[in-house]
Amino acid sequence: MKFLRSLDRFFYKVEFGLLIAFLGSMVMLAFMQVVLRNFFGTGVIWADTIVRHLVLWSGFVGAALATSEERHISIDALTKFLSARTKQIVLIFTSIFAAAVCYYLATAAWEYVLEERINGGELVLGIQTWVALLIIPAGYILIAFHFLIKATENAIRTFGKQGEAR
Repeated sequence: MKFLRSLDRFFYKVEFGLLIAFLGSMVMLAFMQVVLRNFFGTGVIWADTIVRHLVLWSGFVGAALATSEERHISIDALTKFLSARTKQIVLIFTSIFAAAVCYYLATAAWEYVLEERINGGELVLGIQTWVALLIIPAGYILIAFHFLIKATENAIRTFGKQGEAR
């Protein structure tokens, strides 16, 4: 369990750093565009496209961070009526189910990226469109990874204690 926690923390730190870099880049590019357009009557052609894709990257990395902190969207109306142990068991199954859904979404996203690669479009500055879209399957895999870690931690916490008592 200690290994899982340290692995989760490592990915959390990397994702947090990436999110800071993406958000900082978006703010700087948007500010640069405003200044260039308002004061110099010009702008950088590719900046708006990069900002749009950084929003996509920030969304997926932010979703992975939210999953790591168990702050993703959840419906807890029914769990309020469950015992603590039953609530943990339900959390294990919902985390596994969410990871499975993310896996299938990642698979579909990967097929989409492969189609984009075949089409060969260029985003900006020589960057192929499919490279910018890699965050979609990677993001779903990261989210699934965090769900599986949480399911494993909860299973160890829930069933490990029972096993120790015997």
